[in-house]
Amino acid sequence: MTNRLTGNLFGASAMVLAMAISGGVLAQDAAAPVVAAAVDTTSTGEASSGVIVLGAEARHHRLVSAAGLAGLEVFDLTGARVAAVPAGEAGGLDVRYDFPIKGRPETLLVSTDKTENSLRIFAMRNGAPVEVGARAVPLGFAVEDVCLLRNASDGGLYAVAVGDGGEIEQLLLYADAEGKVDARSARRINLPSKVKYCVADDATGQLYVSQQAVGVWRFNGDPEADAAPALVDAAGLGRISEESGSLALYDGGQGARYLVATDASSGRLFVYDHGADDAYLGAASLTGRGGAAVKEPGALQVVGAPLAGLPSGALLVTDEDAPEGANYKLVSIAALTGALNLSAGTPQDARAVAAPRFPAVVAVAETAPVGSPGDAADDPVIWADPNNPANSLIIGTDKKAGLNLYDMQGRVIQHLPDGKMNNVDLRDGFILGGEPVVLVTASDRTNKAVAIYRLDTEARRLINIADGVQPTGQGDPYGQCMYRSARTGKTYVFINDSNGEKRQWELVDAGNSKVRAVRVRDFAFSSQVEGCVADDASGLLFVAEEDVGLWRLSAEPDGGSAMTMVARITENPALKDDMEGVGLYDLGDGRGYLMASSQGNDSYAVFRREGDQAYLGSFIVVADGARGIDGVSETDGLDVTSRNLGPGFEHGAMVAQDGRNVLPGENQNFKYVPWTSIADALGLEVRR
Repeated sequence: MTNRLTGNLFGASAMVLAMAISGGVLAQDAAAPVVAAAVDTTSTGEASSGVIVLGAEARHHRLVSAAGLAGLEVFDLTGARVAAVPAGEAGGLDVRYDFPIKGRPETLLVSTDKTENSLRIFAMRNGAPVEVGARAVPLGFAVEDVCLLRNASDGGLYAVAVGDGGEIEQLLLYADAEGKVDARSARRINLPSKVKYCVADDATGQLYVSQQAVGVWRFNGDPEADAAPALVDAAGLGRISEESGSLALYDGGQGARYLVATDASSGRLFVYDHGADDAYLGAASLTGRGGAAVKEPGALQVVGAPLAGLPSGALLVTDEDAPEGANYKLVSIAALTGALNLSAGTPQDARAVAAPRFPAVVAVAETAPVGSPGDAADDPVIWADPNNPANSLIIGTDKKAGLNLYDMQGRVIQHLPDGKMNNVDLRDGFILGGEPVVLVTASDRTNKAVAIYRLDTEARRLINIADGVQPTGQGDPYGQCMYRSARTGKTYVFINDSNGEKRQWELVDAGNSKVRAVRVRDFAFSSQVEGCVADDASGLLFVAEEDVGLWRLSAEPDGGSAMTMVARITENPALKDDMEGVGLYDLGDGRGYLMASSQGNDSYAVFRREGDQAYLGSFIVVADGARGIDGVSETDGLDVTSRNLGPGFEHGAMVAQDGRNVLPGENQNFKYVPWTSIADALGLEVRR
């Protein structure tokens, strides 16, 4: 056996339902064009999968082969075998560029070890893979393949391992301070039978998997989103004859973006329109350069860069059953698309890395998950301890079960099983029985009431001080916030019904160490509102109408119902409904920032507090693999403070509800983000 190439590589779902079904089985194309490979390698021994790794110059390009028990074998593009690296029983293999390791962008390779059922992680250095994994990452299932996905929403790099039992495991990759790369499980999806191959599109965030006996599935690859499975093609019902095979994606720009899939039984390549819901476009058969048919194409990789002689890039095909022994074939994308009367477009450079859509920050702490599953955590409020900031507290709602009191490390100090508490807020300095107390209120959907508590800051406990049930008279008390008037010193709470009706109550000392709520004002919005915050200094109330935008109006009980639009969702492309939580960062002297969660795109919009509340920018909260804290998505409620909350939070923080608590998947919780991180990301001030 030689290890030479035969030439220089550079010298040479909804769709299924829409198909026309005849007799229950869609007829195959009567004849498919034949496309000949531009290049064959000679036998490379065992070849499970391969990737061409692009270097800075053509002479630095390498073909890396997953060669079973021989590990990873490396060839240059003149055909010379230049390296062999132990990698266990190497099976699946994928590559991504510009992964940061100790501040340097590196080319990362991830391979499967099918003996140990683990992932091995390498960086390409001096033309060869060097293992940089902190460990072989155990999977706990019989692994078949791995593919990489750079999440378009936050820039995180994920490895997706698929398995013999239908497992789809998505793991966040991260580098530690020593330069070792590790992984944390972010999401698990299970199908009922073997998943053989996968491929992911960094630009759209879509993940494709080949379930061998069923067909090709498409998922949303963002672990912070619904998986949203869609069947692209099905064995026996669609184009696939018996078994679904390997997958690849080609990006030729607008109008030339294709999914390529193999039909394992017929050996054909099927091409789908990746830019149009993966509609079927045609099929082709493959031959080697000598004319021998490729009967069962194995793993595929699209080389997303022009190659000499192959200006539209190439499709690398693993041919495990080549007559002369397992090898690789390089198929011109232009030849494949030309045979099907499709445009090849202009290949997009696989090394290009898109920046996240907004500046990114990370949470440095998180609470324990709430006790209730599903959509349960909702709204937090921050109490800053003026005497010992490190003892500050967070109160968060479990809208299925009550209230939780957390410390600054996210530990649960107290759980109050008092009913379905939706939103919560507080004001300190409320005079009760002649003494100042920290007054806490919540919207109680169980009793349709205003729940009222005192925060015992010494015992670190919430104590119910409502003067009996304080009914709201609303069908579904929902959003809530508090206000203290600078004009009168009185304290109020606003609670809205889910139908948009909002009511204001004055909170008064009932004379028996209890507090009651006295209704003082009614007004309404056209549709559902929830998040709100009152600016005590200016006497203004800011309310998020979920599908419309952010409103400003008077917080005083005699303020009437006139309101002004601050930010309309349809007029600001950075906003996407629902608009939910609203908070205020106080810089003093009436200056500061308003913040609102834009739930539809998992971002947070910041506005100037004063004046006309000009929009200043948006940011996202992304995963921190080293800390094991995931990003924040689908935020309902949030709170912001400029007060010192202790080490790491000296200039305040944002605390936000996380609608999808992954890394690993658990019940919802709340994340803590230092204000300094947000200020650095958007060029904002901090309170000194």
